[in-house]
Amino acid sequence: MTSTGLPDSLIATLPGISYTDPGIFTQEQERIFETMWFCVARASDLAKPGAFRTVDVGRESILVTRARDNAIRAYFNVCRHRGARLCTEETGEVKRAFQCPYHAWTYDLNGKLVAAPNLTKMPDVGRTEYGLVSVAVREWLGYVWVCLAENPPSFEEDVIGEIVSRLGDVESIEHYDIDNLSVGRRIVYDVKANWKLIIENFMECYHCATIHPELTEVLPEFADGYAAQYYVGHGAEFGADVQGFTVDGSKGLDRIPGVGDEQDRRYYAITVKPQVFINLVPDHVIFHRMYPVSVDRTIVECDWLYLPHVVASGKDVSRSVELFDRVNRQDFEACERTQPGMASRMYAKGGVLVPSEHHIGAFHDWVNERLGAPLP
Repeated sequence: MTSTGLPDSLIATLPGISYTDPGIFTQEQERIFETMWFCVARASDLAKPGAFRTVDVGRESILVTRARDNAIRAYFNVCRHRGARLCTEETGEVKRAFQCPYHAWTYDLNGKLVAAPNLTKMPDVGRTEYGLVSVAVREWLGYVWVCLAENPPSFEEDVIGEIVSRLGDVESIEHYDIDNLSVGRRIVYDVKANWKLIIENFMECYHCATIHPELTEVLPEFADGYAAQYYVGHGAEFGADVQGFTVDGSKGLDRIPGVGDEQDRRYYAITVKPQVFINLVPDHVIFHRMYPVSVDRTIVECDWLYLPHVVASGKDVSRSVELFDRVNRQDFEACERTQPGMASRMYAKGGVLVPSEHHIGAFHDWVNERLGAPLP
């Protein structure tokens, strides 16, 4: 028995209130989502200057756009005059500027205040000083990441470092050339569960034999309950009779050229806290982004990425999409089944993790550390 009174093979989870208390969720918004690097868009979705997307990051609405110099910019989606929301659409395109629909304060794509009623009569109003408030932006793996903190943490340590911790080096993911892949399919899921339940589910495979029959057919080792993420650098090997990462094990599409023989016929899963999952297989990459909406609701946006010529030629990607779409739906149904139990008096002190799930304990420690640490 451990000091907690549990058998040595079990460790405790977070208490149920961690998944049900709106106050705790507000702390997570403030101390996790609003202080860390947060993935908000595929860069190719902002194809030309003026294209924009609005995304909720924690409690803030963020406006992400491509400027005239082709660089990605991000701003708080708030007019500097009276605080009106500049853009209410999720996506769109402007020609040269964003104009507030309330009093017509107008900002160019670099965030500078360029026009407003009677602005010429107010020469003391600085066009830059009263421009949109920007947030830090990085592009990596073909995605746009933002950080709302005044002094953002190191992207190399907090994001790229997660890849290195999982794969052992950054070169292993660079072989997939994710920046230059094309989106073959995108599915958005509305999951009625706390964001932490989704991460915990993705990190373990103790459930795989129970709810993922298609996945364990393709990756037989998953039936033993140990997820690929349990081991540094490990990729789950395809079954002997499996030709590709497809719903029926049939042949996949063109292999990504940089993928070497040591990565061929293997599946790698990576969690980049707080809200990204990356799945690597020889012919495509599956990239999840979570957007926590409330304590019991999370939007998950999932991209299936293929070689550009595969997408451009209209090749059928449905068999590979269907495999992980089924996995996602099976997982999210399990999370939604779990969410109500978090409010049960029986779960007030939480549950337990078996040995193949013990690495989830490190995630729980990380959450507690983030909520207990002073704000940067």
